This record gives sequence, C-alpha cells and structure tokens, in this order.
Amino acid sequence: MREKDHHEPDARVKRNNIGWREFAITYCVMALLVGIQTGLLVFPAFNALNSIAQIMIIMSYWAIVAFLFVFLTNWQIRQNYEKPMRKLGSAAKKVAQGDFSVYVEPIHTADNYDYIDVMFLDFDTMVQELGSIETLKNDFVSNVSHEIKTPLAVIKSYTTALKTKKLSPEIQEEYMDAIITATDNLSALVTNILKLNKLENQEIEPVAEAYDVCGQLCECALQFESLWEEKGITFQADIEDKATIYAERNMLEIVWNNLLSNALKFTSPGGEVTLSQTSDDQLITVSVSDTGCGMDSETQKHIFDKFYQGDTSHSGEGNGLGLALAHRVIEKVGGTLSVVSQPGKGSTFTVTIPI
Repeated sequence: MREKDHHEPDARVKRNNIGWREFAITYCVMALLVGIQTGLLVFPAFNALNSIAQIMIIMSYWAIVAFLFVFLTNWQIRQNYEKPMRKLGSAAKKVAQGDFSVYVEPIHTADNYDYIDVMFLDFDTMVQELGSIETLKNDFVSNVSHEIKTPLAVIKSYTTALKTKKLSPEIQEEYMDAIITATDNLSALVTNILKLNKLENQEIEPVAEAYDVCGQLCECALQFESLWEEKGITFQADIEDKATIYAERNMLEIVWNNLLSNALKFTSPGGEVTLSQTSDDQLITVSVSDTGCGMDSETQKHIFDKFYQGDTSHSGEGNGLGLALAHRVIEKVGGTLSVVSQPGKGSTFTVTIPI
C-alpha cells in the first residue's frame, strides 16, 4: 500500500487560515481606501488648500491607514497563530513534565477546521497514546515486580527452613522440590519476558522454512501425555496426516505448547481436551478446545494482555504471559488467534495461518 504523501491535503481540513475570502476582503478594503483618497483629491474644499496642506492631509491619511493596517494584521497574527501556538506550547510543556491529562480544544467547530485545529487534534491523540503507553509501562513494571517477588519469597522461605530446622528427609525432599518449582517458574517468567520484548521490538525475525505442521502438533501433544493421564482427561486429536506450512518452526511451537498447556490446566479431572487441524489451499486452521471453566466476555477482552489471569485460582501455575506471547507470535507470522468461550462450558482457541 502506498504511504500517504505528507504534502497531500488532510481531509479533516475544511478551510485555510488565510483563504480566498480573507484575500477578497483585504482587496476590497484596499480598493475602498484608494477610492477615498481619489474622492478626497477631487473634493473642492481640498483643492482650495495650498499644496503643503494637501500633502500633510494625504500623508496623515495614509499614516492612519498604515497604522490601522499594521494593527489589524498584528491582531490577526496574534489571534490566528501566536495565541494558538502559545496554547500548544504550554500543553507540550506539561506533557514533557509527565502530565498526560492535557487536552487542547480546537478553535473552530468540526465543519470549519483549519490546519491549526487539525494539529490540535493530532496533538491530543498523541498525548492519549503516550498516556496509554505510560500506563502500560507502569502496569508492566508492577506486574513483573509482583511475579518475581512470589517465587523469590518461596525460595527464601524454604531455604531458611532447610537451614534452621531439623527436618526429616521426606520434608527436606518436599521443600527442595518446592524450591526447584519456584526457580523453574522464575526462569520461565524471565524467558517469556525476554521473548516477548524481542518480538515487540522486532529483534526476532522469523526464519521461515517448509515443514509438516501436523507432525509438530503431534510432538507437542505427546509432551503433555503424562499430564492428561494424571488428571484423567480424555485427549482427542483430529488432524490431517500431513500439512506443509512455510513458517518459523520454533515460534509456532511456542503457540501450540501454550494453548495445550492452558487447556489442560483449566480442565478439571475427567474433562476433555480436543486438538483439531484442517487446511485448504490458503490457510491452516488449528483449534484447541477444552471443557474447563470457560471465560466471561470481560475476561475474553483481556485474555491476550500481558500478565492477565482471568482465573486466579490457577495463578500459581503460570505468569500470565503465555497467551500474550502466543498472540504476538501469530501476529508476527501474519495469522490470527481468537477465542470463543462461555463460563462453565469451556473454551476454544483457534489459530489461522496463511500457508
């Protein structure tokens, strides 16, 4: 798609600051002033005066005209340019000091916008975006701090107990397992943060290759076999024998692992998880369905946000980055990731990827 030329007119602009209307008024005023001088020159009383008096009157007349013209021009500049620019400058200073609640109201109504009004609108949009980014940054720092403190607290608590108390070998084993789990969670958190950061900063460029996505789905599913057997979950797979896709293998593996892990995590013992895959000449579609707790509409709005966990009862089993990472990966390869869910009836995550 052709990028918009910066010199192309903005459709929001309805008038110029100085257009034909202003030019016509100025022209008519100047013509009137010249007409007044011409009338003055043919006025009998004026002709009766001596030449010096006539010159003084003409000079005084044009001095007054020049003063009024300069005064009106200066007033127009102040009203149309200097005053709005001071207003914009004051707002920009507040934004530079960290105040993102600033709003600069356009001078004219929407049907009469000029370029300064449009500049104010763009400035307001920019401030709103900056405010959103600042909020996201603060939330991100807060969430990261919280997620890191949790496993660190667990590690400190159990290591302190191991050091200061005489514990049986069984209890020691239990505490060491808890420490290992906490360090694994911390390692996974840091790894996901780094991956997500690299994806969002365009530091990871997909190295596409042709491979069998069906085989990859089988390999990923088998990694969770012990988990679904342990929980007594019925796992069903309905995939094609082979489907070749041209994409980055390792990045898509992140997606399948996250979707399968979440489905098994939120499905109660005795439930069911289904992995299905279809393809046509243009798209490959992969769906992961479960009979778990499901989500309400509000949760679905935020399910791909960083650190968001709709069901806090499972918060200890993850860090809320998995789906955000999967969503960003699918965006990176030009596909879509969507969810359909109802509370108490499970969820279905669907991935579509161009072949």
